[in-house]
Amino acid sequence: MVEIASNKAEQVALLAREIERAEPELRAFIADMNEDEQAELVALVWVGRGVFEAEEFGQAVATARAEKTTPTEDYLLATPNLAYDIEAGLEALGVDVTAAAEDVMGR
Repeated sequence: MVEIASNKAEQVALLAREIERAEPELRAFIADMNEDEQAELVALVWVGRGVFEAEEFGQAVATARAEKTTPTEDYLLATPNLAYDIEAGLEALGVDVTAAAEDVMGR
């Protein structure tokens, strides 16, 4: 179902929370992801926002690939509530966001 590692998605969420300090790092992190990971990250945001249901994740990924017109990092950084939407998407897909955050923080 979800190929992007939950810790990568959570890393984006954590950096998004500190966007004023971490924007260059966040942009680089997203840009360094492969196309599949970027499409899945966008799909996670859409699921978290309620545009797609969790069961439609595959369709959301396909839509993200088909509708990409700008660099993913530009699209996502222009998204209000990015961190919240990623975490809500992960939770909708059954990922324990607390555990993912702890993995990112090295606890």
